Formats: sequence, C-alpha cells, structure tokens
Amino acid sequence: MKLGAGIKKIGQKVGQTFRREEGNATIEFVILFPAIMTLFLSAFEISVYLARSVLLDRALDISVRQLRLGTLAPKTANELRNHICNGTLIFPDCEAATSIELVPVSTATWQFPANTISCVDRNALIQPAMNVNFGQANDVMIVRACTVLDPFFATTPYVMGLPRDASGGYNIAAASTFVNEP
Repeated sequence: MKLGAGIKKIGQKVGQTFRREEGNATIEFVILFPAIMTLFLSAFEISVYLARSVLLDRALDISVRQLRLGTLAPKTANELRNHICNGTLIFPDCEAATSIELVPVSTATWQFPANTISCVDRNALIQPAMNVNFGQANDVMIVRACTVLDPFFATTPYVMGLPRDASGGYNIAAASTFVNEP
C-alpha cells in the first residue's frame, strides 16, 4: 500500500508540473498579437485606399457629367482639377497632389493614350507637363486624374507591398470618357 500511495503522490506532482498555466497566455499573446494586428491594420489600410479610390472616381464622374451637359466650362486645367478636388472630401492638399490629363481620342484610329498618367512628384520643384486639350464639338475625350496620398498607417505599405513613390505616398488614378456636345 505504501508503494502505491507513493507512486500516486509522485504522479500527482508530475501532473501538476505539466499542467501549470502560468506562462501559456503570454506566449500565445506574443506569438499571435503581431499577426492579428498586421491583419487588422492591413485591412483598415485597404479600406481607406478603396474609399479614396471610389471618391476620386465619383468626383471625376460628376465633373465629366457636368462637362458633357455643358454646366461646367473650365477655361484651364487648374479649374477642372479644383472642381474634381471639391468632390473628394477627404483628400488632404488635393490641388497640389492631383494631376489632370484631358485629351481627344481619334475617331479614325480609336487609339487611346498608350502611357499611364504621370502623377505629381511631391519631391520635385517642377511638375511634369500634362496634356490638357478641351477639344472641339463632337470629339471623344478621355480625362484621367491621378493623386498621390500618404498611407493612413506608415507601416502598412511595407506589409502590403503597395507601390510607393520617393515621397512615401501611393498613387490613385481614375479615368473617364465623354463626347463634347456641340
């Protein structure tokens, strides 16, 4: 009996040693917290990126609709850019960070501009020249806008692999077409 009781006592001590839970939650937290926070911050950053993209698309579409109907008649590219920026509510310093391109599309070849739109270089003193041609009556026009915005969280572009420019911002572009009414 004494031997059985001794073995039982040793078994209880060994069981208690292996069942101790003093550091388990800390280890799980240290392992899982960075992964969960990375996932959360990346999801939030993508939602902000998509919201900004939708806002730029919407503002461009509203401006193009007004151009098509003749209720908006900007004289310069700056006026058109300012009108588009007024529709993008949450873009900081939109006028300085947005470039506009407006070109007619040849109806003989139906060739659209081959290159992508040049976005603003926030580090440069001189910005790239943009092609802005308001066209003639019955011209098919393509209007493209590109804006450079800073990420909401500074670390998420490294995680998500967003293409960033030299100033640390990422580009959001939108395009639309319309026909100049006579």
